[in-house]
Amino acid sequence: MPAPADDEGIGARLLCIPYSGTGASSFAAWPARLGPVEVLRVQAPGRENRLAEPHYGTYERFAGGLIEDLRPLLDRPFALLGHCSGALAAYETAVGLHRRGLPAPALLVVSSQVAPQDGPYGRHLAMDDEELRADVVESTVRRGVRPNPGMVDLSVEILRADVEANRHYRRPGPERLTGTRVISLGWEGDSEIEPFRMAGWKACADDVRQVVLSGDHRTVFEAPDVLTTLLRAELGGVREHADPDGRLSVPLVDEVSDGPATG
Repeated sequence: MPAPADDEGIGARLLCIPYSGTGASSFAAWPARLGPVEVLRVQAPGRENRLAEPHYGTYERFAGGLIEDLRPLLDRPFALLGHCSGALAAYETAVGLHRRGLPAPALLVVSSQVAPQDGPYGRHLAMDDEELRADVVESTVRRGVRPNPGMVDLSVEILRADVEANRHYRRPGPERLTGTRVISLGWEGDSEIEPFRMAGWKACADDVRQVVLSGDHRTVFEAPDVLTTLLRAELGGVREHADPDGRLSVPLVDEVSDGPATG
């Protein structure tokens, strides 16, 4: 995660957590700023520029490390956006901050993931290593990149470790977040996590709204205008619309479904 900007014009921060098998570079298309909102890309250990570090193992351990990194950022309201398995890491980070009595996220955006008590769920859970390899190759080709066997091997190793973290994540019931608003973000064309499967997030916080956008499972990484506009609306005036403890007091939209499909 890059160092936060020292800029009084920043009213809030958005931290983006990617999904299994990927790193912070998956959010490369996102701008560094959304108006007064600084966008920071979270890097999990065991990949990209943190490749030499051991894998995080569990979402709880991931959250513990991220919370330590977050301490310099807690001077301003912030939001967490997690996609797919990253949504579970983001949720555990919010839970950990609440438990420690630290400033918690004003907003938690969970994209394309079932609620913690409803998992594990996902197509990768049933795949062996050869099937994961085929998936990595197909994803690489889709990005217009020629697969390199050595990089494919490394990607499969990272993806397998991430999938195992998902497989072993169990919550018999949600730990309800108080003071953090949640957007359950689904995508109309998402065949991996259909929006209806995300209904369980309603039990995870006092204020949960479902938003469904046009797109597929990977559209979030394209920073679609309809999503960035939504986030700017929710976070752009956070200093003017925040309670003393940093919680947002502006209303959330119930549903957005008129954006153009980009996936």
